[in-house]
Amino acid sequence: MPRKKKTLILTQPVKEGIKQIKVRLDARTIITLASNKALDFWRQRYPKLEVIG
Repeated sequence: MPRKKKTLILTQPVKEGIKQIKVRLDARTIITLASNKALDFWRQRYPKLEVIG
């Protein structure tokens, strides 16, 4: 009898009280940041990043 495959969920748990910033690094990569300090760090590595929401 074949085994059932488990589904893989690629989302992060929602943390209360933290404003999340969605950022597109390139055409395929979207990340979620929790602070402006992290945004500054990623902006140095990817100067063409876009803030989505």
